[in-house]
Amino acid sequence: MNVKDFDFELPEELIAQDPLEDRSASRLLVLDKKTGEYHHDVFRHIIDYLNPGDCLVINNTKVIPARLLGVRKETGAAVEVLLLKRREKDIWEVLTRPGKKTRPGTVLSFGDGLLEATVLEVVEDGNRLLQFHYQGIFEEILDQLGQMPLPPYITHELKDKNRYQTVYAKYEGSAAAPTAGLHFTEDLLQEIQDKGVKIAQVTLHVGLGTFRPVKADVVEEHHMHSEFYRVEPDQAAIINEARAAGGRIVAVGTTSCRTLESASDENGVLHAGSDNTEIFIYPGYHFKMVDALITNFHLPQSTLIMLVSALAGREHVLAAYEEAVRQRYRFFSFGDAMLVM
Repeated sequence: MNVKDFDFELPEELIAQDPLEDRSASRLLVLDKKTGEYHHDVFRHIIDYLNPGDCLVINNTKVIPARLLGVRKETGAAVEVLLLKRREKDIWEVLTRPGKKTRPGTVLSFGDGLLEATVLEVVEDGNRLLQFHYQGIFEEILDQLGQMPLPPYITHELKDKNRYQTVYAKYEGSAAAPTAGLHFTEDLLQEIQDKGVKIAQVTLHVGLGTFRPVKADVVEEHHMHSEFYRVEPDQAAIINEARAAGGRIVAVGTTSCRTLESASDENGVLHAGSDNTEIFIYPGYHFKMVDALITNFHLPQSTLIMLVSALAGREHVLAAYEEAVRQRYRFFSFGDAMLVM
């Protein structure tokens, strides 16, 4: 399967730069995964497509202010660090810019020395392992010095950093937001529950690998990044009971989808626990747990559009994307949404 099979033309002006004032006011394209038929709606009407007994699964990860701007202590030259994954208490896997200048042994300084770090080694994909040094509590210093790690296609400054968090964000650890969840408000979630729809939570800490371009020409040759996930026993029970009773499992975002598919067995039973997943979902994949998906509009040739195509079919998805472009939908993190059912 060729990566170019998942390409489409996207005018740059359709890339959403700012979140809407009302989270649930985004547009919604509803796609029938079996027939390819689609129609247009507004996200706050998502409740109309959910039935009593269904289970909506959300990812409760929380984005950390993972972008640090500092200097190389020896030369004073500027450096940017993006925290990707905590390996041990004060050792993080990070992305550095410029990368070639941050060799092992280099000392970095942030906030006039409030936080310092030593480069320990170069690891996979050119990432670095940093050992941080500080006085006090790391999370408090990070909250003081760090910035929200917005994707590079967003060039506008984010005035309210909470807008890059879901309203149910709980466990810190993500380098990017699970953006399909940004459309929900607390009131909308309550209305969904009041209708008799179960809401279950899982955790997957989103890494930057989600957004990295596929460099291989052949889809099957792409290697997925590893991300940490956790499914609590009580939440697994909610999901399994809903499925056993005939309810649909509706994943909010590709991160929830990847968690559910990683933690489920071939019999469609979700198992509690935590692990790292490198699951790569593309057309031909057999879904074990997920029946429907709420998601944003993704980058051309990305692993995310491949995942959506695995659920609804490549031709159906690309046709829906062409319609979204024609109708001037807003794309990517702060953009509009799609419901695949």
